[in-house]
Amino acid sequence: MNQLQIISQDGQRVLITSQLAESYGTDSERITKNFNRNKERYKEGKHFLALEGKELKDFRATCQIDLLPNINKLYLWTEKGAWLHAKSLKTDEAWDAYEMLVDDYYSVKENIPTLTKEEAEALLFRRTADMIVKIPQLEQKIEEVDQKVDKQITLTQWEQRKLQREVKRKVYKFSDDKEERKYLFPELYREIYDRWGIPSYRDVLRKDLENVITYINAWVPKKKDEEKGEIA
Repeated sequence: MNQLQIISQDGQRVLITSQLAESYGTDSERITKNFNRNKERYKEGKHFLALEGKELKDFRATCQIDLLPNINKLYLWTEKGAWLHAKSLKTDEAWDAYEMLVDDYYSVKENIPTLTKEEAEALLFRRTADMIVKIPQLEQKIEEVDQKVDKQITLTQWEQRKLQREVKRKVYKFSDDKEERKYLFPELYREIYDRWGIPSYRDVLRKDLENVITYINAWVPKKKDEEKGEIA
């Protein structure tokens, strides 16, 4: 392994993707693909730091390392992030390299400089500004998750009973004959299943309940097949 150029960010040593790839005997593209395939396992601030905008500009100005001129987002991998990448690669070379990184690179703690009052205030202001930018993005993500959840939640037991009562009320409205109702019940349920693409009334989504009830209220059974004595 070649001597790594030391990169420090937020008081800890980190590696850019090309350094990590070289250490593990692979290329940056594979590191990036592994990250994208397992992105849900990586936590920003724990496994990596992502620099963009002013942070990236400041990093370029202070860090003497070659970066592509058109890069707009830079990932810096922490020790825990390097561990996840070694785990994804599953090679002896990667694990050996990871152990060397821990012993000879990551384990060397950086001296965190004492900030002046002005520097501390400037840092606080920058972090606050970053949060102001990120909060609307987080709110948008939360809204998207809520919408996805709404599309997956099925009826509660109480709502299932409500739907059953509506079906029963409708069927009894059309027939007092016990034998005829034996055909009307499955006919109505079958039409609900076909229309909403579900195998059971228990699978009706909560967001669809009112529409299903409206459909039940407007439902009219098919004519009885006089020869077979069945509902066609």
